[in-house]
Amino acid sequence: MASLNVSLCFFFATCAICEVARRASKALLPAGTYASFAREAVGAAQLAACCLEMRVLVELGPWAGGFGPDLLLTLVFLLFLVHGVTFDGASANPTVALQEFLMVEASLPNTLLKLSAQVLGAQAACALTQHCWAWELSELHLLQSLMAAHCSSTLRTSVLQGMLVEGACTFFFHLSLLHLQHSLLVYRVPALALLVTLMAYTAGPYTSAFFNPALAASVTFHCPGNTLLEYAHVYCLGPVAGMILAVLLHEGHLPRLFQRNLFYRQKSKYRTPRGKLSPGSVDTKMHKGE
Repeated sequence: MASLNVSLCFFFATCAICEVARRASKALLPAGTYASFAREAVGAAQLAACCLEMRVLVELGPWAGGFGPDLLLTLVFLLFLVHGVTFDGASANPTVALQEFLMVEASLPNTLLKLSAQVLGAQAACALTQHCWAWELSELHLLQSLMAAHCSSTLRTSVLQGMLVEGACTFFFHLSLLHLQHSLLVYRVPALALLVTLMAYTAGPYTSAFFNPALAASVTFHCPGNTLLEYAHVYCLGPVAGMILAVLLHEGHLPRLFQRNLFYRQKSKYRTPRGKLSPGSVDTKMHKGE
């Protein structure tokens, strides 16, 4: 239980520090720089740090701390609730940034800036989290610091099946995100948190259900067991393909690339009025009938 308390304190401290950084950058930086870079970098750092600590609980907690799957899934749900409330509109996910670009909601420079911020934030969180583990504040952190140099791959299936799993998770996530984009925050955040928890339960044993290339790169790309190209296929190509399919299914086309709707017929905004026939037309029809 002491190890769990340390992990809970880690989650709280991470979210608190990131919230302070988020508010400070919002107050000091121009609005465009904050929205395109600082907000995304801080959100990615918060997500990656919590994910790394959560991975410790998932891999070491059941046999070193006696943690059951119900506790771990509850923590995942609560963490994504907190992320959804505190991110201040950041996605911290490269596939969401690419979706906004394909939906003509963001320009190419802003998209590239978001992508770089997400990668840098996730990598910085990885380095800082490993430094925190070196303090050995709990038995789990002690074990993790000893095993850090011999991390195991999160890909526990074939590359093709891993691509399908990550692509399917990303597809359902983005389809839900598109359907809920205009919903109130009080409904959207719990729904997405529940979806992420469900996918972590079903797809976690195969690929850890990242559906986030920046997060996967900071957590597992450096681990032995698979090549960098195999990791890129599973955790980059699979999610991008899933996102594109979700946009196609929701919109019927990719607005950035072409305007023609491939799946759905667009109804005309103007309807031809059905007026009464004039007397002249009635007489004409009668003469034709004779």
